[in-house]
Formats: sequence, structure tokens, C-alpha cells
Amino acid sequence: MFTNLCREWSEKVLPHPPGLAHNRAMTDFPQPDFATKPTLVGGLVTLRPFRLPTDLPAIRALLTDVEAARYTEGDPGTTPRPPWSEEDERRMLAWYGTRHEQDDRLDLAVVDAATGDCVGEVVLNRWDRGNRSCSFRIGLIAAGRDRGLGTEALRLIAGHGFEQLGLHRISLSVYGHNDRGLRCYRKVGFVLEGTRREALRYGDRWVDDLDMAILDHEWERHRGYPAGRPVPPSDPA
Repeated sequence: MFTNLCREWSEKVLPHPPGLAHNRAMTDFPQPDFATKPTLVGGLVTLRPFRLPTDLPAIRALLTDVEAARYTEGDPGTTPRPPWSEEDERRMLAWYGTRHEQDDRLDLAVVDAATGDCVGEVVLNRWDRGNRSCSFRIGLIAAGRDRGLGTEALRLIAGHGFEQLGLHRISLSVYGHNDRGLRCYRKVGFVLEGTRREALRYGDRWVDDLDMAILDHEWERHRGYPAGRPVPPSDPA
């Protein structure tokens, strides 16, 4: 997780070149309001802007989490990770302290409704104006896993992306050994689009890298429940 985020800290995503987007001028599409950072409330989680220093313990735990590194960096955990350094702390503070200033992406904390604690983050980034698309990522610490929090967080931010920001497409990449992530993405309606076969050496085996996406007209049809919404149990007579 930390290695991947370091790459994002240092890279520059160039604006989409003109003349693409199905031969339509980029000005045909209104600019989404990424500058307004919403609070999105569900039954299990709330997505909100980061609050420092309140959220720092969860952020630090996420960036040093062994399981997160296993699925985002392909690190099997056989080599001890370097200790958290003052430079790591400085870069973390600089990054998360400026998320509210970004007008081309959306970074929100995932807050467990049961405890009120931050348990991770969801991100829409790599905004491509010409094609009205964003990439997505999510990261949760151990306290936020295996209780449906990630699935609801994904539905909340995808709904905001399509219904409020006017996105046409949200995409992601996931390694094939990330069973939990794959279940979540499929449950919300992400569709497998391509496979980079054996793209990752994971310990003594090779793992595929999968591309998945969901489109606005798909979201309009099922609102994150492609298999249908669960029917609540009826009250006993």
C-alpha cells in the first residue's frame, strides 16, 4: 500500500490530449465538482473528508499494513518491511493534509458507523475529462474488513461519481489473488475487461493483474446491486 501510494505521490498524470473522447470536444462535458468534498452516509460507513490529526493512526496503520501490501504491492511478506521513518511521516502529513485542496480527484476517509473511527480510504483519481472517467482505489485496515464496510463504501462513492459528478466510467485494477477485493467489486457491478496474465511474481507463483470497470448506464440500471437488492426479512406476525 505504502509503495503504491509513494508512486502516486511522485507521479504526474498528464491531462487527456484533445481530439479524443469519440471526436467530441472536451468542453462538451461539464467539469465535475471535485473541489467540493462531500460527506456520504450509509448504514455501515460514512465517507467524509480526512480530519487530521484524528485520522492519522488509521492512515499510518493502513500504509504499514502487511495484508494491504500483499494485495496492492504483491508483497508476500517474506521480507521484513523497513521501519516507519520521519520522512515517511512527513510525506504522509503533506499528502493527507492537502486532500481537501484537490480539484481533480476525490479522497475520502472511510468511517465505521459502529465506532466512529476511521478505518481506511476511498479514492477517485486519474480524472480523464475527455472520456469522463476516473480510476478507483480502496484501502481498509483490519478493523474495517470482513463486515461489508468496503462494499458499502464502494457503492457510496460510485453512486456519487455517477450521479453527482457525471462520470461515464470508473475503472480499477486488482491482482487475481485478492479474493476479498474481487468479491466486493463483482458484487457492486464491476465487470472484468482484461487480464494481464502472470503479471506479478508473488512468492513462488505467478498472479494475473485484472482490469475491471463499471459504466454509467450499468449503474443506472442496478445502482450497485447487479444481482438485485436483498429483500429484508418480514416482521414476525
